[in-house]
Amino acid sequence: MPNMPWPAAISSTFIGVPLPAFSTFAIAAAAGAIGQGRATSAAADGISRNPGAAGAIRTMTIIGLALIESLVLYALLIAFLIRNL
Repeated sequence: MPNMPWPAAISSTFIGVPLPAFSTFAIAAAAGAIGQGRATSAAADGISRNPGAAGAIRTMTIIGLALIESLVLYALLIAFLIRNL
């Protein structure tokens, strides 16, 4: 890291990771966790209301959770790309 005054050095990086990369992944991970929690809660509610549809609800929930997790992984990839710029 170049010699910068102390506040500038702190504001541009966080533990050696540029802040845009860090904040991108932090926001995506938080949003993904919230989304997965809400999806799982809704699936449990749906299964408890209609146990006969448990198989279909479980399948759609697993597919939805995989898609949410893929968005978080894309954010991780973008964070790595921002870090290397």
